[in-house]
Amino acid sequence: MKGKIIVIIYLLMVFFVNGQNKTKEYDLKHWSKGKTPEEIGIRISEKFLATPHTRASGTTPGVDYTAPPKYINYPEVCTWLGGLWFARVTKNDDLFRQLEYRFIILLKEKKDLLPKPDHLDNNVFGSVPLELFLKTKNNKYLDLGLLYADSQWKLPEDSNPKQKEWARQDFSWQTRLWIDDMFMITALQSQAYRATLDTKYINRAAKEMVMYLDELQLENGLFYHTPIAQYSWGRGNGWMAVGMAELLRVLPKSNPNWARIMTGYHKMMAALLKYQAEDGMWRQIIDDPALWKETSSTAMFTYAMIVGVKNGWLDKKQYGASARKAWLELITYINEDYLLTEICSGTRARNDREHYVNRPRIVGDFHGQAPLLWCATALLRK
Repeated sequence: MKGKIIVIIYLLMVFFVNGQNKTKEYDLKHWSKGKTPEEIGIRISEKFLATPHTRASGTTPGVDYTAPPKYINYPEVCTWLGGLWFARVTKNDDLFRQLEYRFIILLKEKKDLLPKPDHLDNNVFGSVPLELFLKTKNNKYLDLGLLYADSQWKLPEDSNPKQKEWARQDFSWQTRLWIDDMFMITALQSQAYRATLDTKYINRAAKEMVMYLDELQLENGLFYHTPIAQYSWGRGNGWMAVGMAELLRVLPKSNPNWARIMTGYHKMMAALLKYQAEDGMWRQIIDDPALWKETSSTAMFTYAMIVGVKNGWLDKKQYGASARKAWLELITYINEDYLLTEICSGTRARNDREHYVNRPRIVGDFHGQAPLLWCATALLRK
């Protein structure tokens, strides 16, 4: 009898330990070796540091995309920003110094690569010096970052009537009602707010976001690429998802637009749950089950969900499970050189399904490397 009791106790202990060790399907903290955000993040950061300044990807006839860039493009900016975020959350000062040195060299020897603050895709460059300022408190970074942030609201002399009308309504003159804009504008303004605590920056971003939500969000929670390109393109929606998540991370709840933006965010996240593929990925056109699975959009949606779960905006079991599944599948698309595959190349808006169906699928482009780094960072944030 005593022997049976001992066996029962042993079995109960084994059952308890195994139960404790079993990772919950919504767990965003525990990962097996080779799948941890620490491992992925450092490899992608190192790959970025080893990559020279490059042109954005694309397929425009007559354009040599292997030629040196004329200026720093926004996908590189987003990857740079992701590396700085990752370095800070992991307290990796050596990585931060290397990323800062890349910027110091740019200012000293390659000033001609600084983008002109004349388009929202160029202006988002200011996010990087502002992030450097937050760590170093070096005012030269602050001044440069604010130059880009302020010029989004400073109407140029050669502006056209539409730009003047946006400015008259106190929106950015760079407004164009493409969903991509809601990262390029709001991320920069949010960074400026974080760096200065001047509420004009966050108020600008929030007002702009509400206008885009009112104008562009569909009943199903998703967004067309533009009002005239009526397809819910994956990465375009990704910019919107990340833009809302980033804005809500810093927007005070006392802001009059906070509830409206949170409503739009929840509506989009619920739609993404509905259209997520069984393996965790999202598609090139989100609500078109015939299309191929695309990695940059998947990474962006994963980031937005991780941020929501970590901040208590989203149900941790439902959305945590979605984000975990997406991360585990997404990293299987990283090749042996730590380059993400199946990334949609740079894409103009067109009201033609085949335009999105036939976009080139490229490898290692910063459009994909950047949100992969963002995900790794978000998983490690407290």
